Amino acid sequence: MADEIKKPEGENPQPEQTPDAQSEQPEVTIDLAALAEGLKAQAEAAEKKAAEAKDTLLRTMAEYDNFRKRSAREQAASYSSGMAYAIEKLLPVLDTLEMAANAPTGDENYKKGVVMTLDKCAEVFKAMGVEEIPALGLPFDPAVHAAVMQQPGGDAKSGTVLQVFQKGYRLDGKVIRCASVIVAE
Repeated sequence: MADEIKKPEGENPQPEQTPDAQSEQPEVTIDLAALAEGLKAQAEAAEKKAAEAKDTLLRTMAEYDNFRKRSAREQAASYSSGMAYAIEKLLPVLDTLEMAANAPTGDENYKKGVVMTLDKCAEVFKAMGVEEIPALGLPFDPAVHAAVMQQPGGDAKSGTVLQVFQKGYRLDGKVIRCASVIVAE
């Protein structure tokens, strides 16, 4: 008896199922058509959700690409504007050097130093993309010339630039300073 396991009292042992007990359980029927329809609806919902997520992702990628391009354009414009500003501030120095180079002087070394400085300045401006706006002898162009005076041109055709008071400059096609000119009547 020591080998037998005693069950605590009060526990009901599981009744053994008899063939009659099995027949009392309800019969389970599966409606395959309804199940297939439900799975089909779930699949369609999942596909719709995936398509919405893909659309959102594509829109986000396009927005980011546009942002990146816009930022690059703004950075280039800022750089160009900064260059134009710096060059505009240096132009009076260049004008003064040109006046000093053209002024009569008895000291040839002084004149040579001014001309060398002017040449260096021209080299740097050329390397930066700054170019002088041509004016003398050309027809007046209000986009790049500023007429400060009109005078009889003699043999020159009306509207022709007779004299340049102050040179004009442009950077990469953008006018930094218009050339101040005298125009023939």
